Amino acid sequence: MNIMDFNVKKLAADAGTFLSRAVQFTEEKLGQAEKTELDAHLENLLSKAECTKIWTEKIMKQTEVLLQPNPNARIEEFVYEKLDRKAPSRINNPELLGQYMIDAGTEFGPGTAYGNALIKCGETQKRIGTADRELIQTSALNFLTPLRNFIEGDYKTITKERKLLQNKRLDLDAAKTRLKKAKAAETRNSQLNSARLEGDNIMVNFSYVLNFLHVKWLKIWAEEVTKSEQELRITQSEFDRQAEITRLLLEGISSTHAHHLRCLNDFVEAQMTYYAQCYQYMLDLQKQLGSFPSNYLSNNNQTSLTPVPSVLPTAIGSSAMASTSGLAITSPSNLSDLKECSGSRKARVLYDYDAANSTELSLLADEVITVFSVVGMDSDWLMGERGNQKGKVPITYLELLN
Repeated sequence: MNIMDFNVKKLAADAGTFLSRAVQFTEEKLGQAEKTELDAHLENLLSKAECTKIWTEKIMKQTEVLLQPNPNARIEEFVYEKLDRKAPSRINNPELLGQYMIDAGTEFGPGTAYGNALIKCGETQKRIGTADRELIQTSALNFLTPLRNFIEGDYKTITKERKLLQNKRLDLDAAKTRLKKAKAAETRNSQLNSARLEGDNIMVNFSYVLNFLHVKWLKIWAEEVTKSEQELRITQSEFDRQAEITRLLLEGISSTHAHHLRCLNDFVEAQMTYYAQCYQYMLDLQKQLGSFPSNYLSNNNQTSLTPVPSVLPTAIGSSAMASTSGLAITSPSNLSDLKECSGSRKARVLYDYDAANSTELSLLADEVITVFSVVGMDSDWLMGERGNQKGKVPITYLELLN
């Protein structure tokens, strides 16, 4: 029973406080009550905190869009985060493109120029996809997480204390209003009492009961003034204490800016590393593709059953065969000379080649082999020799050495 009485009294007190705050807030909005203004320094801190919160949210959201353009993927990651579960690994766009290129190159044949180039491009795209994944992970850990912690942690605490400060201010202003009204009522009754006393000298038969009630009324208003003054001192103390707590929290915004600056440097460094990796990957790919001749007489896996006119090498200028990235490519005239003579020459392999059958010789880029012509062999092929291994090799994969 005592617990129930206590709960009812507490509920009634809370309801009274809420009603008092609501009345004070409404009267302030209507201009019928005075409002205690916060000091300029505290107002500036509140404005700075609000500005920090707004721009932090905008930067955080746009960074998420930059790192993950797919809105559905962002929603999925948000759901998993709220469920405190790890999101499943998902292949990204560069990795998917790289896999398609590799599959296409394998289908066309690694021994063909186009197939080989597709495979090399696909491998590079996969490396870019891995670098992109590392950028997302690093940025999320070193940049997005601190920003999110501020919004969901520090600023929520600031908002809570700011709301408490607002309530304490309303309580303080309500106490000031009650004290002002109590003093005004006490003054009016004191003036009325003076008038009655003067009247008592004239009207000797004035009612004793009315005098008694009037004295009691004056005592009640005096007690009300004393109570209001005490309440004002309490609410003023609570307001000052809450204002100090809020001020200390808001002054931490400068430290938050310094911390976010370090996080921003980490984000810039992660981007710099990512773009440097991508540039190096593409530079290496460009060098690899630069070793491919710009014009091909036929497909590299063409069999000797498909004849090629012998006049084609002379019809195509040697400059067209040697116009890739400044690398020296075997000219058709040198190849024709080699086919006409019966001797052998040393040749450098321009890029990898996988033998299509047992009559061909697999090649590795930059290795040096011995090549020679065989009577009756297709014009696009030479016989290659590496130690005890021997087989046909495509002439477009070779650069004759002096």
